[in-house]
Amino acid sequence: MNPTGTLAGMLSRETLEERELRELAPYAMKVRQSRGREHAETEHAYRTAYQRDRDRIIHCSAFRRLEYKTQVFVNTVGDYYRTRLTHTMEVAQIARTISRTLGLNEDLTESIALAHDLGHGPFGHSGEDVLADLMAGHGGFEHNRHGLRIVDILERKYPEFPGLNLTKEIRHSLLKHGPQADGSPHPYLEAQVVDASDRIAYNAHDVDDGLTSGLLDEDGLCEVDRWKEAKESISRRYPDLDMARRRYHTVRTLIDTAVTDLILSSIRRLQDSSCTDPLDARSASERLVAPSKDMAHQQAGLSRYLHENFYNHYRVKRMRTKGHRFVREMFVTLVEDTGQLDRTWQSWAATEGSERAVCDYIAGMTDREALQEYRRLFHPDAGTM
Repeated sequence: MNPTGTLAGMLSRETLEERELRELAPYAMKVRQSRGREHAETEHAYRTAYQRDRDRIIHCSAFRRLEYKTQVFVNTVGDYYRTRLTHTMEVAQIARTISRTLGLNEDLTESIALAHDLGHGPFGHSGEDVLADLMAGHGGFEHNRHGLRIVDILERKYPEFPGLNLTKEIRHSLLKHGPQADGSPHPYLEAQVVDASDRIAYNAHDVDDGLTSGLLDEDGLCEVDRWKEAKESISRRYPDLDMARRRYHTVRTLIDTAVTDLILSSIRRLQDSSCTDPLDARSASERLVAPSKDMAHQQAGLSRYLHENFYNHYRVKRMRTKGHRFVREMFVTLVEDTGQLDRTWQSWAATEGSERAVCDYIAGMTDREALQEYRRLFHPDAGTM
């Protein structure tokens, strides 16, 4: 122990902050440049503000609920398929690699990645679509905005403030990691990394889930340049590989080539921009973290194939339609009579209004919870608890 009571060699928060200033690229967001939190807090001894944000996100209830929320397949279909949680972990892993390679703030990137899907409701995009329709005229619903509502208001962890009190950079990035209006500043580079990583992850992993489910087949996928080139590359390297491992390495190649292209393309863009700080990067004429035109074209081709042959497959559409109906019927019934909610949510309805409170209630449900609640509300032989 040294005279201050700390272990020799301990990395203090100040040391970590100084390391950022010394080692990160000039256009990276440093935690000492942070605009802080809505509610002032004493800094932690050995974690930076962005590291604390990451930990608060991981330990919040909305993050845990992602385990049972739909990516493409409803959670009850099978244990192998991606959920919002496994997708989030895959995005975070890809984003950390890209951020580290580009000299960006890995802690900020990871925090944005871990929080980027918190606002999704049950049953994937079908759940979001019906909530958006039902909330028209009542403030609307959009999963990025709802994610911010979760971390600002709905999570109740701390006695001093509502929500998680995340730094303003992460709160801003939850709204801005996707496309922005013309003329507005670009997201932080770290948020751009998350947005690009999200597209890489869901393209590759939806292919994997589609093949596993039998809704896609490799012969059909060979119409897509991205898949065909990756499969041929693996077949040349491992001509005797069995089908399961060949498929795994083909999906892995889809990710690896997309990540490598993104890194190389982004390096060129960053060098050409000559930006010297995060604000320069946000005001650039175009996003600086982006794939090459050729890769963007190939990725778009893969996305089109997935939309035509997977997302619109009749079995997926049936699941989507059922989820749509469940959410609509629950919403209408509970708005008409909030007395069917428990006392906590009845109180929330009195504060926020029936529509917003019921929207918060349903959007927070997992697929499994929504199915159970639907049975409780509408099936005579179901329990009420």
